Amino acid sequence: MTNGDSLAKLLGIMTFNPTYSNSILFIMAGIIVGIAASFTGLGGGFIMVPLLIFIGFSAQEAVGTSFAAILVISLSAVFAHSKFQHVDFKVGALLGLGGILGAQVGARLLQNVSTGTFKKIFAVVLLLLAAKIFFQK
Repeated sequence: MTNGDSLAKLLGIMTFNPTYSNSILFIMAGIIVGIAASFTGLGGGFIMVPLLIFIGFSAQEAVGTSFAAILVISLSAVFAHSKFQHVDFKVGALLGLGGILGAQVGARLLQNVSTGTFKKIFAVVLLLLAAKIFFQK
């Protein structure tokens, strides 16, 4: 175990040591997620979480890792959208304040959910959202 690994373990941080070829694939996936997130406003988790679970992450690791990536992607998307004056920073800040509490509750709830159950819940949420959008006038 390297010093970085022991520090990460001490701090409770997940470590993933991708190879060079995996790094390129993650960057390419990030580009696709960034486009989808910036285009749809959905944050990219709807693509990233299933991808991470597919490659072997637990539900908890996939969600946490997804948020780390989304933080970076979201900052870039806010910058891009603000250039077009498409950002209401006041509303965004108010939603973010509520989201701080919601994120803490959601992370604690996820601790008690198996990856199999999470996949089913996630799939149902995506299907309901898709149906709502599809059938809206």
